[in-house]
Amino acid sequence: MQNLTWTGTLGVYLNPLFLTALSAFFVFAVSAAARGFSRLDGRTLLNPTPPSIALLGPTAVIGLVLWLLSLTGLPPFAMLGLGNMTLSLVVCLVIGLATGFGLFQISSELIFKLVWSTFYVVLCLFLIYFIVGLFVVPETAGIVGAISKQLTPTWIALLVTFAVSIYFKRSLGLYGKLFDSPIGMIGLGLVLFWVFTALLGAGFDLIATHDPLSQVSGMKNKHPGIPLRGAEANDYPYYLFGGDTLARDVFSRAIVGSGIVIVIAPAATVFAFMIGITLGLPAGYFGGRLDTVLSFLSNMVLAFPVILLFFLLVTPEIIESGLPNYLAVILFVFPVIFIAVAQFSKNRLKPNFLTLKLPIIMIIALWLYLSLVSETDTTIALLPPLLDLFDVPSEILVVFVSVVFVNSPTVFRIVRGLTLDVKTRDYVAAAQTRGEGPWYIMLWEILPNVRGPLIVDFCLRIGYATILLGTLGFFGLGLESESPDWGTTINAGRKLLSVYLAPPLVPAFALMSLVLGLNLLADGLREESLRD
Repeated sequence: MQNLTWTGTLGVYLNPLFLTALSAFFVFAVSAAARGFSRLDGRTLLNPTPPSIALLGPTAVIGLVLWLLSLTGLPPFAMLGLGNMTLSLVVCLVIGLATGFGLFQISSELIFKLVWSTFYVVLCLFLIYFIVGLFVVPETAGIVGAISKQLTPTWIALLVTFAVSIYFKRSLGLYGKLFDSPIGMIGLGLVLFWVFTALLGAGFDLIATHDPLSQVSGMKNKHPGIPLRGAEANDYPYYLFGGDTLARDVFSRAIVGSGIVIVIAPAATVFAFMIGITLGLPAGYFGGRLDTVLSFLSNMVLAFPVILLFFLLVTPEIIESGLPNYLAVILFVFPVIFIAVAQFSKNRLKPNFLTLKLPIIMIIALWLYLSLVSETDTTIALLPPLLDLFDVPSEILVVFVSVVFVNSPTVFRIVRGLTLDVKTRDYVAAAQTRGEGPWYIMLWEILPNVRGPLIVDFCLRIGYATILLGTLGFFGLGLESESPDWGTTINAGRKLLSVYLAPPLVPAFALMSLVLGLNLLADGLREESLRD
């Protein structure tokens, strides 16, 4: 069995077209950017840079890119090699000069049309690799097609979600308005891609090709597309992204590792927001000594370097002292307080609710809280094993508590500032005139009217938490060294980065794409919330 190439036999036909279209897009994009250095608005010169000087940048860039492509030996650029690197460089720079000069004779409007036209051509050709890969064997569509085929459950979930959301977008509020924003749709697509990949890959094991912890003899430090040695009938026959330093499948580790990130980062951010909202609302609404004390405590935490604080919280000595467990007992009680106060303030005039439904809700909330913080064989074994619903590994609990502890003060300051700004509004005064209590006003009048900035910050803060998780894993803190989380995988593969690119670059690209999607999603939400 031969090694898989990136595009298989399909690449013989599509690779030249794809590379040509990609090169054309790059050339037109560079030319369009260069127009910004010498533009005319009627008779007014917007930028005094002479066209001859502005032409030098695109010329050099185009020529160097052509020269680098000629060194790869890929068609149709191999003909520019000429058997001599110096001669090839000179020829490529001359071609770049001629190309740049010719592009400067074309109108700006046509250049920008060419940029978008070539972009759509590149996108269509790229999609062909993925679509064809869904229906053919890996040898035909290569690594790209094989990965696309493994991700079939994710593609189906994405298509169904987008189709239903677009159809009902007018009745879905702020979420539905995201589909009127191209930036928001791209960000949502990236985020949902990883959410569905984590759910279907790590949760239901429908995507990963191998066990992320299993080691196969002879597969250590192998390049992408290598056939699996000693593969049996039920085994997937390839390591799509190669093997890492311990002969484990890089593709499967990236897929399963997404489950760790997708669970910890959003959940920790939710807890941080619960704490920040529960403390920030009364601090901004009441002011006085309560505001002074809470603001002082938050400033103390924020004054400490974040990375150093993380390192302190996850060091073995601090873990052995039990400090993270005690912090969990304190921090995780705030969601229970939030639920109790929110339900009581809204339904305080409903006796049936207070005597029946509220106690049931609180019993469930307290049970979940005790199950989350209770740990057997420790001083915090608050529940017997039979009633303990969660068995959270200690290393995950430490990382979770660290992320919550670091993010809570920032959320507190944001909520406090928004409350200070909103509490003087007319609808707050109207609620006070009706005789509503302070907590009702804070939770059911102020909080809904500041949800836009909080939703945007929530998306951004998940991205920050994702980066922090990756940082902890990279430095070998918190999670186990065998963990497939992205930070640990990057750290394990970085030592051989100059030889084997896949082990560190695959999780790094996954981390980058998720954070990029969260940032774009936050931008789309901000744009749509401002329109409201």
